[in-house]
Amino acid sequence: QVQLVESGGGLVQAGGSLRLSCAASGGTINNYNVGWFRQAPGKERRFVARINRISGGAYYADDVKGRFTISRDNAKNTMYLQMNSLKPEDTAVYYCGAKIGVGASVRPDDYDYWGQGTQVTVSS
Repeated sequence: QVQLVESGGGLVQAGGSLRLSCAASGGTINNYNVGWFRQAPGKERRFVARINRISGGAYYADDVKGRFTISRDNAKNTMYLQMNSLKPEDTAVYYCGAKIGVGASVRPDDYDYWGQGTQVTVSS
């Protein structure tokens, strides 16, 4: 089974940028529908962005559209989330997930594998 490890989180001022990485091992990331989710304290895990396994097409949550970019480097077996124009409300633990089978999803329950998460804190 695939293992996922996120990195790149940290503390940044509002308006700043961060790039998160999700490195896969034990499996090929290109074989999964993969996505980013985030969870703020006391709240449920929510969809941020995903990449379709076959088409490579990206899909974003409305509140990050135009600011975040998801990408995948198959040679490095790694997925990325470039986050620009960060806002305090983007503060959360960010998780990458991998989903077996056909069809992409925005539902956390549909994902089969998760990383441990990386904290992103945006100060005002």
